[in-house]
Amino acid sequence: MKGAPTGPDVTRAVLAWLHSAPALRLLFWVNLLGTAGGYAWYWDQLRETAAEKPFWLLPFVPDSPTASLFFSLSLLFLMAERHPVRRTAVGRLSGVRALVDALAVVTLFKYGVWAVVINFADGWQGGGIDPLQWMLIVSHAGMAIEAIVYAGRLAYGMPALLAASAWTLLNDALDYGLKIHPWLYPPLLDDVPVIGAFTVFMSAVSIGLAAALRPRRAKRGAGADG
Repeated sequence: MKGAPTGPDVTRAVLAWLHSAPALRLLFWVNLLGTAGGYAWYWDQLRETAAEKPFWLLPFVPDSPTASLFFSLSLLFLMAERHPVRRTAVGRLSGVRALVDALAVVTLFKYGVWAVVINFADGWQGGGIDPLQWMLIVSHAGMAIEAIVYAGRLAYGMPALLAASAWTLLNDALDYGLKIHPWLYPPLLDDVPVIGAFTVFMSAVSIGLAAALRPRRAKRGAGADG
């Protein structure tokens, strides 16, 4: 008789399921719905930015929903490469896929952790965390976990990671240089310089994590960046 499953056995089973086709489909729809909800959350800020600032800044306004959009596309690529016909099309888009995958890992982890910290900081300064904030904390923690779990199965190399890093740092500069950062809770409005510094710190951590978790096939030079 086999004994009870050990901790490593359970971990391997969970990771195997997370990379199965049903799990990828489920996470795709969860992330896509989260993306739509995130853009709705930013709608008022997008309208204000469009009215008061140059139109080209709009793509830099919604942070978390754009991160989950990148990951939704990464999941599409993962599902498509398992299909004998669609795999060829994915191969033709290897350069685009590499950039999307790198952006997904960097921004998903960065804004996942960022939102968790910001909501806890508001709770600490404002006297409590309401149910909506708990929802944000749980969902954004999930984003950071997704980045860690799936980074090694994606298809980005160093060229794509460098491009994603440039985008991420440019986003930070625009957010806090031109004041298009996410709207903050009132108790945190006096802390914008500190939050800006924390955001850049999170960019550095996320870029380093993405480099450390870079897919093995990219490390072997399998042409992940086209």
